[in-house]
Amino acid sequence: MMTASSVAALDADLTQRLSQGIVAFLETNTLPEGLMQPDVFCDLTLPQWRIQTTNAEDLEDLRRKSHPDLGEVARWSAEPTSSGFVFEFEERWTDARGENWYCRELLRATVRDGRIASLSIYCTGDWDTAKQAEHARAVKLVRP
Repeated sequence: MMTASSVAALDADLTQRLSQGIVAFLETNTLPEGLMQPDVFCDLTLPQWRIQTTNAEDLEDLRRKSHPDLGEVARWSAEPTSSGFVFEFEERWTDARGENWYCRELLRATVRDGRIASLSIYCTGDWDTAKQAEHARAVKLVRP
């Protein structure tokens, strides 16, 4: 009988390399060579919407359209799974009008032959400066 604990996790070095590739993609809107399978499937869930792509070119196009302003991945962590890894991250960016934005996301990646073959991404939605301030007034986080 195979259990979750008996299945080996993805190699830690590969997890780190692919995670750093995701950070580069998120910060530049350009897919690093070798990060994704050409037929990578992406299922992006937003607070009130859902979008899917079926190849690397469309994934890159989705990213550029949904986040045209470049920013930074302020914090991230990755944990290997038996089929890939889970990647948690926070992004911050400033739009063309000077508005500061924030979002927090969770991504589950499936890996095939050393490249990402599919992504399921769950996003909190983009918080503008006013929403960030409202949250800071209403909630004291125990951890960042």
